[in-house]
Amino acid sequence: MVFSLIGDLGSGKTMFVQGLARGLEVPDGYYVTSPSFTLINEYPGRWPLRHIDLYRLDAGLDPAELGLTDILKGDGVAAIEWAHKLPAQALSDRLEIHFVMGEGDRRTLRFFAYGQDPSSLLNACNSFGGF
Repeated sequence: MVFSLIGDLGSGKTMFVQGLARGLEVPDGYYVTSPSFTLINEYPGRWPLRHIDLYRLDAGLDPAELGLTDILKGDGVAAIEWAHKLPAQALSDRLEIHFVMGEGDRRTLRFFAYGQDPSSLLNACNSFGGF
């Protein structure tokens, strides 16, 4: 599963990944931080979590040159901050989340599903009143 996270600095993308890590049962000893300088942080859990941050890179990136192809097509969960810097075809199956800052600490999240698995996830969340 690929989560494409799009939003301004401070909009809550890394905090979302911290919650995702908790849901995937990443052990307490792991501190989930933004990999702005390392590009990718990996965490063990029920499913492996790969947290990717493309903030410092230019748009129009080739995922193969970054070594992301296997991660995007492999097992586990990938959460990509600043994912709009990748070509859309590189992320054909994804749950895209737009983070919009509001007054104070308020945020609005907008979800868009692309592909079968992300659509199923979004439908399942909606069926129990999730989003």
